[in-house]
Amino acid sequence: MKTATSPRIEAAAVETKVRPGIGRRQVYAVAGCYFVASFAALGLPPYLTEILPELGDGAARWAGLLYIVPTIFGAIGAPLWGRLADRFGRKRLLLRAQLGLAAAFLLAGWADSIGTFATALVIQGVLGGTFAASNGYLGAALEGHALSRALTLMQGSARAALVCAPIVVGALTPWLSPHRQYALLAVLPLAAAAMLAALPEPPRSRPAPPQATTAEAEADGTPVVEATAEPSGRAPAASLRALYAIEFAFVFSTVISFPYLISLIKERIPGTGPMVSGILFALPHMCYLIAAIPVHSLFRGRPRLGIALGFGCIALGLAGHGIAGSLTSFVAVRVVLGAGLTLGLVCMSVLAADCAKGRAPGGLFGSIEFFSKAGAVAAGVAAAAGNDWFGPTAPVLTGTAIALVTVLATALPRLPRTLRTRRSSRCPR
Repeated sequence: MKTATSPRIEAAAVETKVRPGIGRRQVYAVAGCYFVASFAALGLPPYLTEILPELGDGAARWAGLLYIVPTIFGAIGAPLWGRLADRFGRKRLLLRAQLGLAAAFLLAGWADSIGTFATALVIQGVLGGTFAASNGYLGAALEGHALSRALTLMQGSARAALVCAPIVVGALTPWLSPHRQYALLAVLPLAAAAMLAALPEPPRSRPAPPQATTAEAEADGTPVVEATAEPSGRAPAASLRALYAIEFAFVFSTVISFPYLISLIKERIPGTGPMVSGILFALPHMCYLIAAIPVHSLFRGRPRLGIALGFGCIALGLAGHGIAGSLTSFVAVRVVLGAGLTLGLVCMSVLAADCAKGRAPGGLFGSIEFFSKAGAVAAGVAAAAGNDWFGPTAPVLTGTAIALVTVLATALPRLPRTLRTRRSSRCPR
């Protein structure tokens, strides 16, 4: 039993301990499976403006709305799938998500009309949800610092897919259209399902013993206060509302630039090929892959500051898209956006890990995914409307405004207590 006088090194060991039934290799396996399964889901949508003309939409007017179809239905299904995972097993529901993606990709790749293609995207949303399912699986086996690092790794898998997939899709385009690549890439979630079948089922309950809670607080160098205020370890409802609001605003302000970015690049830099466009799209996600772990170490104890800085960089980067007119300027603003993306994602992982204490992980991460996808839906609608009315510059300017508002809300000196992020034995307030 750890006491207040236990060595700090032992406290850190308790904090980062992995629960029985899952080890570091399994964590990396889950992240790797998410990477291969999300290759098509995250890498092909930026090419909707090139896919839709093959299906009869010559001007790609439906790109913004179709971009969010999987997101809409994923948002509807995420909380339900999360609760089912808590009840029937996280591994089983994670396998379901991978197989659902494979079926959707096959249908999308062979679709010969916009209606069939849209149906495939609906199936992708309803039966997919691999990110929430993977986080729920990890949340059942990890907690505290170990869980926040695992969530950071999962975001790294998503960023790696967003880096690699657009580039690979662009490179394959001369031989195979992005539309048909959906069918080819369906093999990836099938392979992920085969790998996940070998993983253990994590525990279904996540008790929060006082010893582990005390040790984690000591390892952080933070005095244990209010340790008995909430014996269950549950996050206050107000704290969760704050996390959901930040998640929504963050996803909205970043995703709104995705659907029409390639069109904006081609408008500003005529003659730009698909390979260069794919690299520019991927640059912010490359920044995450390079800097996520150092940022996690630096802002682990002050995620509120990291979130404020992140939204500031997002606002600056998106505003720069509105005036960028050369390859060099686009590279610069994409890197600034990448800095904001990294800060925001890492610090939200820290908040989510704190809020997971004492809660059923499937339901929690399903709810987080709901607000994330709701932000993406709102971003897609705003992007489509702005592009139709004012051109491809409008979405990035809208994202700038939302990011600036969030910076002000996060950095005001009289913040609501729900946004406090001092690390303690419970979710920050």
